[in-house]
Amino acid sequence: MELRTCLRAKQLSIRWQPLRASHITLSQIAKTMTRTAFVVLALVACTAMAADETKKAEMGPVIGIDLGTTYSCVGVMKKGKVEILPNDQGNRITPSYVAWDDKDERLIGDAAKNQATLRPTQTVFDVKRLIGRMYSSKSVQHDKKLVPFEIVDEAGKPMIGVKLGGADKTFSPEQVSAMILGKMKEIAERFLGEKVKNAVVTVPAYFNDAQRKATKDAGKIAGLNVLRIINEPTAAAIAYGLDKKKADDASGKKAKEQVVLVFDLGGGTFDVTLLTIDNGVFEVMATNGNTHLGGEDFDQRTMKHFITVFKKKTGKDISGDKRALQKLRRECERVKRALSSQKSAKLEIDSLSEGEDLIETLTRAKFEELNIDLFKKTMGPVKKVMKDGGVEKDDVDEIVLVGGSTRIPKVQELLSEFFNGRKPNTGINPDEAVAFGAAVQGGILGGEAEEETKDLLLLDVSPLSLGTEVHGGLLDVLIKRNTVIPTKTTKDYTTVQDNQNAIDVTVYEGERSRAKKNHLLGEFKMPLIPAKRGVPHIKLTFEIDANGILKVTAVDTGTGKVKVITVSKGTGRLSESEIEKMAAEAEQFADEDRKFRENTEAKQALEHYLYGTTNSLDDEGLKAKLGGEHETLVNIVKEASKWLEDNDATGEKADFDAKKAEVEKIVKPAMKKFYGGEGGGDDGEGSSFNDEDEDEEL
Repeated sequence: MELRTCLRAKQLSIRWQPLRASHITLSQIAKTMTRTAFVVLALVACTAMAADETKKAEMGPVIGIDLGTTYSCVGVMKKGKVEILPNDQGNRITPSYVAWDDKDERLIGDAAKNQATLRPTQTVFDVKRLIGRMYSSKSVQHDKKLVPFEIVDEAGKPMIGVKLGGADKTFSPEQVSAMILGKMKEIAERFLGEKVKNAVVTVPAYFNDAQRKATKDAGKIAGLNVLRIINEPTAAAIAYGLDKKKADDASGKKAKEQVVLVFDLGGGTFDVTLLTIDNGVFEVMATNGNTHLGGEDFDQRTMKHFITVFKKKTGKDISGDKRALQKLRRECERVKRALSSQKSAKLEIDSLSEGEDLIETLTRAKFEELNIDLFKKTMGPVKKVMKDGGVEKDDVDEIVLVGGSTRIPKVQELLSEFFNGRKPNTGINPDEAVAFGAAVQGGILGGEAEEETKDLLLLDVSPLSLGTEVHGGLLDVLIKRNTVIPTKTTKDYTTVQDNQNAIDVTVYEGERSRAKKNHLLGEFKMPLIPAKRGVPHIKLTFEIDANGILKVTAVDTGTGKVKVITVSKGTGRLSESEIEKMAAEAEQFADEDRKFRENTEAKQALEHYLYGTTNSLDDEGLKAKLGGEHETLVNIVKEASKWLEDNDATGEKADFDAKKAEVEKIVKPAMKKFYGGEGGGDDGEGSSFNDEDEDEEL
């Protein structure tokens, strides 16, 4: 059907007829061949279009998600235009918070953050700082002291501990991240009006292999097929590049190659990326960063300051009071944001601890003094990325700011000073730029891109060198840092001893010469047929895909044996069975959430009905009309109200529905007599006890 329609639109036709030799001329042959070729090309084009449309329909929309430490954001491209999607509160960014209330109902986003001060131990945040890490790592041990929820050790992995139904329950960082991704998925599905299965998710450029894989696992648990993982600064560069292209097109300027430095300082991570942009080709030259530096660290410094101030004034130490610390954390974040646009801000917390208030003014100068070493720390990666890229300060055409923490005036000032007084570009929204770029990449993969984005090409790089340990404990690098990905490298290796029956293949990432000083990603043993030293021949291949994820293959050329590395649990990677189990648990939570909502709605319907009936029974005219029956109805409603009170916490939808039907069976006929006598509608419609179309209560 599609082919026929397409051909008809072109108004093409072919008539096949035998040609007699006497009638043929070269011109006629050429014309016939041209017409035929044109039709064949049209058929090929139409077939391709039909295939593209089928693929697009099967894939569905591909959303772009910025999974942030403190806030997350989701966007989608439709017909070449990117939309950043608002959540159910109307906000375009959603707090990366997950919590459980006093009834064990799970809350995500704004609702979770709003109850953080009431139930600090049941409110989980900053999990991006834990994902893909080992429990024993310095950063996890540092964070453990600062957050109000429990972080426990399970088989070397950091797990988050909460209480549910009176029992201890643990969640992996991947599970909590999956809950946030699930919320982003829900926001997109509400906006699009259809199911979403595919996504592009962003990660910090300096995330290692384990962290990238853990992020993909989180997507799988959330029911999302993560088609691509892209680096946050690269996604932001796409947003900047498209914005710049529109501006150039509007002014008639001819686009030229640009060298752009993306400075991405968010809530918990920091990245700097140097790249070139030329006619839709985004090529990363170098990247650097710190996966444990951001706005949360500035908040912690401010909190320490106010803990000291409060202790001096009241003699009370709140450093062990989780509820007080959560109140202080929230207010410090608000003050930090205010200081980006004003010289001073007042911190006010009523009854911070034991009835004592905290009311203090924090100046921008004091805030900068508290955090100046952290601010200066951001300049180190900038220097490194310039050196790795072989670029001078004057060669950089634009400095693009991304991430909410880049709004801090001192950060902008230090960056400006480094570049000899040049002002950074603040033209793109720092909170939404990464999600925008991810949505563009999603649009390209999902077939929604139009002329200006369909040929866009990302050439990202490996943030760290990758290699294997060789004789003497040295790291033999197969893929150097800042190599453009995807990439593949193969090297030959042999034995160092006679009759060696195996070799240990280890995979490290890092920049140190000694292998063991780097981060071990995984290892395996390759069995060999004993032979003289130097005779066995092993080909080792390192391959990084477009997501920045590594695959290592070893081949014994003598026997043809092949080994592919499996990243062990020791690196923080989840097994397939663990991922499947967590995906099932995620579905279970979705069912629990739905069940809770249905129970609540049924309970409220009964509550409304009893309340409306009670009001109606107070009417003097109704009392007179019903006579002795009135008291019977009052007693029935009282009994039902008592039942509701007793079963408020334990009752289920079926129970509430059954009780409502039971009361209605007795009340409605009596009410019908009265309202029917008054000329009202049948079944008492329009009366005060009818609750069918009431507005939902806030």
